[in-house]
Amino acid sequence: MATKTEKEKMLSGELYFAFVPELVAARRRAFHACNRYNNAGEVSRRRLVELWRDITQDARPLPPRAASEEDDERLFEDEPWIEAPLWSDYGFNLHIGSNTFIGNRSTFLDVCPVTIGSNTLVGPSVNFYGGTHPLDGKLRNGIKGPELGKPISVGEDCWIGGNSTILPGVTIGNGGVVGAGSVVTRVRFRGPHWPVLS
Repeated sequence: MATKTEKEKMLSGELYFAFVPELVAARRRAFHACNRYNNAGEVSRRRLVELWRDITQDARPLPPRAASEEDDERLFEDEPWIEAPLWSDYGFNLHIGSNTFIGNRSTFLDVCPVTIGSNTLVGPSVNFYGGTHPLDGKLRNGIKGPELGKPISVGEDCWIGGNSTILPGVTIGNGGVVGAGSVVTRVRFRGPHWPVLS
């Protein structure tokens, strides 16, 4: 059986070492892609979608350019709307549904998949922390020690208030609401449809 790479361990939620060349290069790529997005200035919707897809490494081709700028904008009306600035560790682990809004100053520690469903609204300064560290200080050992992660999943039609933090392994079901300033560590359900988040 072949030994897993640190990236493979990371993606499967196992302990892994983040400061190996492959992962350092991947974070550097994401950092520069986020910088390009954050510093794009006044550009077309087409260009923003192109820059977003660069962050997430989404290789799908853009549709052919429409005859007018207005018609061209309509081609992207179902794409997620991501306000700058934003930060992501890797980008390739971000999966954002259609017709979703992400407010500015959002941070994604996407060591494992961070999935946000369609029609979801995310306020400003929301943190999605998919990465975590061992609790034993000797094992943790700064940047020479291992870390790990768990996926984060936000369903469709959710609303996450500004300045909230979603921790590793959290699942927020369809229609969930997170009040502004919350730290979401787990999800409990009350009734058949509406989760109470804490």
